[in-house]
Amino acid sequence: MEPLLNRLIDTPLGSMIAATDGDAIVSLDFADEAPDFPNSDHPLLLRLEKELGEYFAGKRRTFDLPLAPRGTPFQLAVWERLRTIPYGETISYAQEAERLGNPKAVRAVASANGRNPISILIPCHRVIATGGGLGGYSGGVEKKAFLLALERHPKSR
Repeated sequence: MEPLLNRLIDTPLGSMIAATDGDAIVSLDFADEAPDFPNSDHPLLLRLEKELGEYFAGKRRTFDLPLAPRGTPFQLAVWERLRTIPYGETISYAQEAERLGNPKAVRAVASANGRNPISILIPCHRVIATGGGLGGYSGGVEKKAFLLALERHPKSR
């Protein structure tokens, strides 16, 4: 396995760490503290940085990057399903489980969402609690609220 190349990307929500295996984006996560690694200028990471900037500016609704998240077959199925939720829309964890063909798997779906290695591009922030509450988000609920508001009103930011 090739070593991953990393890049620190500044966003309105703080710094994010992106990683590529050279062929696809394998992770994008919020950075709690400044990491100690060389910042790669790999073309995929530079493209990701550009596309994220466009997304946060309200000018991009979809991402055109190859993704290769690493997980179990169930997690991969959940994450692929997440990519079908349209920009600006939300579904509940229960609806997500139903769409996967297993309505009783709500907790497993929520757990897989929490392990999503590619934030924003695999939009787990678009999944909310059945009662309309935000539910959880690995980056923090305040970041989830920001992303949902951005997608509801992209030109007001």
